Amino acid sequence: MDVTLHLAQQPEADELLGRSPLAALVGMLLDQQVPMEWAFAGPYTIAQRMGADDLDAHEIAAYGPEEFAALLSAKPAVHRYPGSMAKRIQQLCQYLVEHYDGDPTALWKDVATGDELLRRLKDLPGYGPQKAQIFLALLGKQLGVRPKGWREAAGAYGEAKSYRSVADITGPESLAKVRAHKQEMKAAAKAAKASGN
Repeated sequence: MDVTLHLAQQPEADELLGRSPLAALVGMLLDQQVPMEWAFAGPYTIAQRMGADDLDAHEIAAYGPEEFAALLSAKPAVHRYPGSMAKRIQQLCQYLVEHYDGDPTALWKDVATGDELLRRLKDLPGYGPQKAQIFLALLGKQLGVRPKGWREAAGAYGEAKSYRSVADITGPESLAKVRAHKQEMKAAAKAAKASGN
C-alpha cells in the first residue's frame, strides 16, 4: 500500500492514509457523525500526538485507556466523541493484535474472495455491514486489493464510476460528486418519510 488518498484533504494526513493500512482502518472507523475530512485527518493527529510517523496496533492496544482518551480529547479533538472513539480504536487494535498479530494487511493478504474479505471486515469492532462494504470498495478501487468478486461483495459501493462513498473520492471533483449523491439520498429519504412510505 503506497498511494496518496484524498480523504482528509490535507497532504500529510492523506499521505499517511495511503501508506498505512491501520491509519486507513482507523480513519474509516472515525468516519461517523463528523465531516469526512475531520475523520480521516484523525489518524495523522493521533500519530503526531504519540510522537510517531505511523500508527502501531500493538502500541495503541497497550495504551492506558484514560491516557488514550485524553490524547484524542486534547484540543482540537480528534472526533466529536473523543472518549467513545478512543475506546473503539483501542478495541479495533486489540482485535488486530489478537487475530492478525497487529498486522492489518493480514486481513486481506491471503483472502481468496471478496465475500471472505467482507466477512473479515464485518468482524472488526466498530465495522457494521455498510462500513465494511465501503472499506472493501476503497481497498479495491484505490489500494489495489481485489480478491475475486470484490465488487459484488462491496455492493453498490463497488460499482465502477459511481460516486457513493469515500471509496470514490480521488480529488475535489469526485468529492463534490459524492457530496451531491449523499444530499440526494438524504432528500429522497426525507421525502419518503414525509409521504409515509
